[in-house]
Amino acid sequence: MTQTIDTLFTNAIVLTMDEKLNQFDPGAVAVKGDSIVAVGSEAELKSQFTAREVIDCGGKVLMPGLVNAHTHVPMTLVRGLADDLRLDVWLMGYMLPVERQFVTPEFVRLGTLIACAEQIRSGVTTFNDMYFYEDDIAQATADAGMRAVCGESVMKYPAPDAASYDDSLAYAREFIKKWKGHPLIVPAIAPHAPYSTNPEIIRACVDLAKEFDVPLHIHISETAFEVENMRKEQGMPVIPYVKKLGLFEAKVIAAHCVHIDTGEIRTLQHANAGVAHNPSSNLKLASGFAPVAKMLEDGLNVGVGTDGPASNNDLDMFEEVRLASFVAKASTNDPTVVPAATALLMATRLGAQALHLGHITGSLEVGKRADLILVDTSPLHNSPRFRRDPQNAYAQLVFASKSTDVTDVMVNGIWLMRDHQLLTLNEKELLAQARELATKIDAFLTEREQSVLSKLIALGGSMEEESFEVQVKVKVTEPATVVQNLKRPEIEINAHKHYRQFDEYFVFDDPNQGRLRFREDNLINPKGEIVNTRSRLTLLGVKREDEMAHDVLLSRSRFLAPATQSLRFYREYFKPRSEISVEKNRLRWHIKYKNTEFFINLDEVKEPAMGTFLEVKSRTWSRKDADLKAELVRELLDMLGVGNAETVTQDYIEVLTT
Repeated sequence: MTQTIDTLFTNAIVLTMDEKLNQFDPGAVAVKGDSIVAVGSEAELKSQFTAREVIDCGGKVLMPGLVNAHTHVPMTLVRGLADDLRLDVWLMGYMLPVERQFVTPEFVRLGTLIACAEQIRSGVTTFNDMYFYEDDIAQATADAGMRAVCGESVMKYPAPDAASYDDSLAYAREFIKKWKGHPLIVPAIAPHAPYSTNPEIIRACVDLAKEFDVPLHIHISETAFEVENMRKEQGMPVIPYVKKLGLFEAKVIAAHCVHIDTGEIRTLQHANAGVAHNPSSNLKLASGFAPVAKMLEDGLNVGVGTDGPASNNDLDMFEEVRLASFVAKASTNDPTVVPAATALLMATRLGAQALHLGHITGSLEVGKRADLILVDTSPLHNSPRFRRDPQNAYAQLVFASKSTDVTDVMVNGIWLMRDHQLLTLNEKELLAQARELATKIDAFLTEREQSVLSKLIALGGSMEEESFEVQVKVKVTEPATVVQNLKRPEIEINAHKHYRQFDEYFVFDDPNQGRLRFREDNLINPKGEIVNTRSRLTLLGVKREDEMAHDVLLSRSRFLAPATQSLRFYREYFKPRSEISVEKNRLRWHIKYKNTEFFINLDEVKEPAMGTFLEVKSRTWSRKDADLKAELVRELLDMLGVGNAETVTQDYIEVLTT
């Protein structure tokens, strides 16, 4: 007596991608409800089952759907926005500013639906996402019928969906509670990366992942710069650092892992962490070559991911699998590593295991969900077919097949595409909405690129300095005399510090843009040792508001921002016409004179060699107060023995450029 099922696939080259890499040709697969109930030879299954629908596969390959192990799906909407840039410039200079301006629930829903359409067309049935408003991403994905691990991003910076990481964690908790147990969506927590979080965030994310038994998705050791910074700041590489914080108590999905050594690979393996290898993104951003061959040799579950469509710039997993094999061969100088079957395993069963979903999907086995695709291997670019070696079937898919060869896609027993026709998404309508949004983003960036101030504000953390300053600068020939005179009883010293300052001024074609100064302050202790370093940006426009008596100037700074990136970053981001460097040794005193606070700077300008200058400054809020302080400044100059010294009415950069 035969068993009644919903669908019987026949006349197929069945690649199970199971532990034994079983193949059946001609083969068949039986599906009932959302699950696979049998896999085997066509003759055997035909005798066992009666199906409501029999699908003659016409000799196509029937295989598990592909697993995209790492991506950021809403970024389909910023694909092609900024390319040929370093990772930090691309991320901090363009992606994050645009995201702060445009990312909303509607944005992520549209971007997700477009990504789902693209992935379905290329044979992806499961993906692993990390982004913002993940609840809306999960809903859009479920509506499209795809399977996904959806990780809510948590960072130490404000995000589009959260003003603080506390808000992100609260959002993530409610998101996980809502979606836990869903047939298609696995909710997850996603601390963005060690460098964009902190120990408190990582520990809180681990606790949340453990509490609800959900995956934890994180970027790990993507660039050499990231690893070098971690060594400098923490005295250890990235993986030992996060291990110390307890990261591997959770079910970790580690994206990239480009710059890790053998010991770190073993740490990942012992923790049963999954790794998402992203060859296209790593190549495009010049991040390096992940030691994939060694990872696989040591038994790690390594999946393949496209990364976000803004850094790839597509979601084509066939291209990604091919590159995974090629990059491994080239980087090891060994053409035998990561053969076609292994590469395809990384995109199916191993990828599912890396996402901690190996019990649900990734191979055609009894009890697993019916997530499967049909691939036509008869087109011109894939002909002829050789049957002598069973490995040829994998080579044909990995080295010759294209995403456009996928004809049919089923997820959880439901058809999402039949004969190249999408069944759950309106592709034409989605593309029209994307074009409309692209016009708005273009206008935003075009306006921003015309203003240094706008570009500075876009980086975040900028603030306008509203306080006015009364200030005077004089050239000093005997600085020791000034230092001695500061000890006079009329002067009360509240604080004294020694800095070594390195200023880099960016000069732009349009003088109305002002000059941008990158300053690195090294605080020096009495032993001559650097005890603290601080960097910041200052946009200097028309500095002087008014000239007062005694060559005293009334001025204010324009905009300040913390310099959290390297000088190289700002050089590539702001693209100045030229640069001017100034290095000086600064002695700084915070004093009181006649119950009025002043700052006194004694600057030895070493590069270029300009001599020594004395600056006296005080903040002010009114013209009357400014007049009073200007008179006190004149008295201070006399008291310090420089009342007759040459007054300089320009900043150092102005002296150098005039």
